[in-house]
Amino acid sequence: MEKPFILHILTTAKNLSPFDVNMALDAGWISAIPYTNVEPSEIPGLIQDVIFSRSPKGLKKTGIFIGGHDTKQAIDMLKTAKHSMLSPFEVSVFADPSGAFTTAAAMVAKVEYELKHRFDTDLKDKQIIILGGTGPVGQVTAIIAAKAGAKVKIIGRKLEKSQRIADLCNHEFSDGVTQILAGVNADKLEDIKTADIILATGAAGVELLSADLVGSAPMLKVVADVNAVPPAGIAGVDPFDNGELIADSISGAVGIGALAIGNLKYQAQNQLLKQMIEADETVYLHFEQAFEVARDYLRDK
Repeated sequence: MEKPFILHILTTAKNLSPFDVNMALDAGWISAIPYTNVEPSEIPGLIQDVIFSRSPKGLKKTGIFIGGHDTKQAIDMLKTAKHSMLSPFEVSVFADPSGAFTTAAAMVAKVEYELKHRFDTDLKDKQIIILGGTGPVGQVTAIIAAKAGAKVKIIGRKLEKSQRIADLCNHEFSDGVTQILAGVNADKLEDIKTADIILATGAAGVELLSADLVGSAPMLKVVADVNAVPPAGIAGVDPFDNGELIADSISGAVGIGALAIGNLKYQAQNQLLKQMIEADETVYLHFEQAFEVARDYLRDK
């Protein structure tokens, strides 16, 4: 009897994300088995139950998806899962807490694409400010952009929290190779004057930047907003915007809306879930691989 493709979905949250279940089944996994309220300390035992219940051949049709809401926790759980494997009893693992890894990857890839095709440049040395940047998507967006060579500042309501998140990004996710800075909303008017790129990753339905400020930014090239719930996080950016010119922008900036980012996020997550099925070797996937896949997708358009 042919063994079915089984994806074990682990989350520290109370509920499993229906989005992740749909994505898994649409990518070709036959079953998506939920494990909710998982404690990080339970990971080794769960992994060993997974790997020792099938032969090495059967394990090629077995995978683990790590959800939850905390980016560092998800990465730590991914590392623990990897260290709990015993060759040849290994399965592929993909971490994407609250979709933050694939959403952030899609956002930065879209910005990079517009920089190249509209302004004949790239992310290197670009000044990026991330409004509402202390949440999961903001954190990972900052890391990806900084690793690509941008000069990134995370903007939040309280400087202490922004600084704590910037330190987390610099030391926990990128081994000290990035120099992400922290800022506060009260100073954003000054930050906007030198920003090449403005990204909004705050809570849904909260305007973080007015249309007048966007239009008057002298260096601005690209703005992007992951918020699809009115009002927009960045006024003047429609959820369907996909590189459209921003009205009244003195610098000729273009906008990227939530649904354009969301489409690429969908493609990236779909491809990574398929990669787990199709790969000959065990793979461990997170935001770096998501960014590679998103870039490749846009490059092939």
